[in-house]
Amino acid sequence: MNLGLENKVAVVTGGTSGIGLETARILLAEGARVAICGRDPGRLEKAVASLGHSERLLAASCDVTRAEDVEAFAASVLLRFGAADILITNAGQGRVSTFADTDDAAWRAELDLKFYSQILPIRAFKPLLDQSPTGAIVAVNSLLAYQPEPHMVATSAARAGVQNLLKSLATEFAPRIRVNSIVLGLVVSGQWERRFEARADKAITREAWFAGVARDKGIPLARLGTSDEPARAIVFLASPAASYITGASLEVSGGVSRFA
Repeated sequence: MNLGLENKVAVVTGGTSGIGLETARILLAEGARVAICGRDPGRLEKAVASLGHSERLLAASCDVTRAEDVEAFAASVLLRFGAADILITNAGQGRVSTFADTDDAAWRAELDLKFYSQILPIRAFKPLLDQSPTGAIVAVNSLLAYQPEPHMVATSAARAGVQNLLKSLATEFAPRIRVNSIVLGLVVSGQWERRFEARADKAITREAWFAGVARDKGIPLARLGTSDEPARAIVFLASPAASYITGASLEVSGGVSRFA
């Protein structure tokens, strides 16, 4: 299938590692011009070296919760590529906490990160997306938006709010810009790698440990996802091949959800 991404300009926030990095890699392979951003200069440098395609790649340091950073990033994209056709909002990790041990500062930090990592990039890039004949936004969200966990109460609440925001934007921005999301289950990430390194039984292998996690979580496909799997779903939803899809959320979870 031709996804129609040749020479499209795609922006990926949180593009220096994990799902964001793999999304950028696939977009470049499909012939798109790609702009990535991240907060860590070291990760940014490694991402650029990993991705190659320097003639079609822009990498910028940016904190997506700071309006001035995001506006500067949008200006850099316009200067380098003259347009933006796709925005992929991918930022923010989960906060492990219950209601009892989440104080006001933690609530504000979590809500600020989850909402403004969507709001600020969408606001900054919307004028460019409005000018594209194939404008599309794809947000990376979590299954927690629909299936909250009591040990991640702040993240679950924020993720649900973000999902509602995206659904509203899909209506408001139509027909010029399509807005979709993926909702993730468990995907191997830096967080999960750190949990493996901190395991109590150091004799257990990585394969066995992750298989145990999948078993404990009741994942029907009996494993955690890999970064490239949600990345492929993101690229499809962002592409002109998904031209009649908007306001949708695609679950990428190995079948672990309990909702209909």
